[in-house]
Formats: sequence, C-alpha cells, structure tokens
Amino acid sequence: MTVTPQPHDTHSDRRHFLKQSLALAAAGAGGAVLAPEAVAAKPIVRTGKPYMKLSLAAYSYRKYLDFKNPTMTMPDFITEAASLNLDGCELTSYWFANYPGEIDTAYLLSLKEQAFRLGLDISGTAINNNFCLPEGDARQKSLEHTRRWIDYAAIIGAPVIRIFAGYVPQGETMETALERCVAGVNESLDYAAQKGVVLAIENHGGITAEADGLLAICERVQDSPWFGVNFDSGNFHTADPYGDLAKIAPYAVNAQIKVDMKPADRPQEPADLDRIIKILDDAGYRGYVVLEYEGKGEPKTEIPKYIDQLRKAIGR
Repeated sequence: MTVTPQPHDTHSDRRHFLKQSLALAAAGAGGAVLAPEAVAAKPIVRTGKPYMKLSLAAYSYRKYLDFKNPTMTMPDFITEAASLNLDGCELTSYWFANYPGEIDTAYLLSLKEQAFRLGLDISGTAINNNFCLPEGDARQKSLEHTRRWIDYAAIIGAPVIRIFAGYVPQGETMETALERCVAGVNESLDYAAQKGVVLAIENHGGITAEADGLLAICERVQDSPWFGVNFDSGNFHTADPYGDLAKIAPYAVNAQIKVDMKPADRPQEPADLDRIIKILDDAGYRGYVVLEYEGKGEPKTEIPKYIDQLRKAIGR
C-alpha cells in the first residue's frame, strides 16, 4: 500500500524535525515534545543466539484473496502455507473481508484449530490504522478498529499485530502528527497488554518513511513489553535503506521480508535477502521472518522460490 506524502511534508523538513526531536528525547527533555507518560521503548532484550522461523503473509496472495471476486479463502491460504512446510502464517486482516458471514468467535477459532492441526503457528496479523488523525470520528474509528483486532488476535492466538503510525494531515506539522501517534499507540498498548498481544509499529511511509521517524516514536511511547517494531525490509525508500534497516532492527519483534528494494533516486532492484537476514542476525533477532510477496510474478510460482532462499539464508 503506497500513500503519497502531503506536499508540505518535504524530506528536508521532516529530517530536520526528527533529528532535533530525537536529540531532545536523548537529553531527557520534557514539555510539549515528550508525552507525559512516555518512558521510551528500549531495544528488545534477547537471550541466546539469533534464531529465525519462516512465515508467509496472506497479503502475498492478494491476487486470489480479492475482496470482490475471491478465488481463495483464508482457510485455503492456511492450507497453502502448510504445503510449503513453513513454521507459521500471517493472517492479514484485510482478507477477512471476503468471509461471507460476520467475523465471529466461531470462525476465528476454526482458523486457529486448522492452523494447529496443520502444524502451523499463526505468527501474527496486520491492520490498517492511522494514529496521526485529529480528534474526531475518523480517529475514534481507527482506535476502535485497533482494539477490535487486538481482541481477534487474542482469539486466534496471534502474538503480534502489525500497526501503522500514519501520515501528517494536510496543513499540519510533523510534531503534531508525532504527538497524536504516540498518544494512539499508548492508548492501544494499554488495551493490548490486557489481552496479551504485542503491537509492532511498521516503517511504512508517512512519519515513519525514514528510520529517524520510527525511532522518534520509540523514544516517546511508554516502555512496555507489549510494544516493538515491525521490521519491513522493503519500505525504506531512502539513499541507504539497508543502513536504515540496521537502525531499527534492535527494536524488531516481527520481520516482514519483501523481495524488492526501491532506494531513493534509483530504479527498483532485487533485495539482497542474505544481507537483510544478516542485519537481523547482527541485532540478535529471534522470531519470525514473514515473506510478504509484492512482486509482479505469479505468486504460486514465485513464492516457493523465495521461501527456499529465505530458508537457506536463516539456516533452516
């Protein structure tokens, strides 16, 4: 999903603000910049050697999980993931919309049972939210959507939800958007902690288009074991995307792997999967690497090839 930044949200302005605000956070500045309840999330404390497991995002099969004319259901996807001998599968929330009935506990438990019977973990789920919105109906709907999926994740046994930060509203400032995002994350974290679900914020455009933006959020949210970063290998369109990935890897609680990179001012290029896994390895990452295939090839043909590459890269 790609959203064009607002015209006022220039790279130079954003970079200047984020670097300045990160410096203030590091110095322990108070006042308007830091949320009163924020203690600052810290890099994940890990024990043991790096260890990675393989999963696949349902988003990879969006061609078949189409909202209007689906030719694959979520149970079909789970069966497909099992056929690839994966450790887990990510049940991306978008594709629950093709379920013909109401999403209820019985349906969610049937997916949990099917995955378990086929030897798969449900490695996580993912939602579409925007915490940068001003107070009003749209913001409340985004917060309600997040709480609803925290409930769903708890039912299906998904340990983590990928969330977004959001985008600077037209005519507003990066600082205001950042403060709203932190407030939305903190409010949602309080609920997620009650349900035992981790919220992982992704580097996904908007105020997280650069590593400094994501780290600025980490420096302000409450220090909670239920918070971390969703490391998305293909979402930094900067001059040095691999360097930016290395900055956020210490905070990663989930990792989504794309097969392409689009560095700034350069054409799209194949991702160096070995280099990406090395970045996670250097950060001591222990957890799932989730293939999120967005390539132009036929998913059912290409996905097995990339799963094999990732299996070799993580030594499984």
